Amino acid sequence: MKFETLMLHSLFAATLLICVLTFGSMLTAKTPVAHFAASHAPVAAASVHTAS
Repeated sequence: MKFETLMLHSLFAATLLICVLTFGSMLTAKTPVAHFAASHAPVAAASVHTAS
């Protein structure tokens, strides 16, 4: 097998592994939805502009 082909296959495998691990960690995260939404609420409330 050529060196370039071996490097491309290993890069693809490493990228796929990182994607699977990232997706798996997002699915198995123990953060409650209410806690996650409440942590972003002050930022969302501060960015709302009222029309005068």
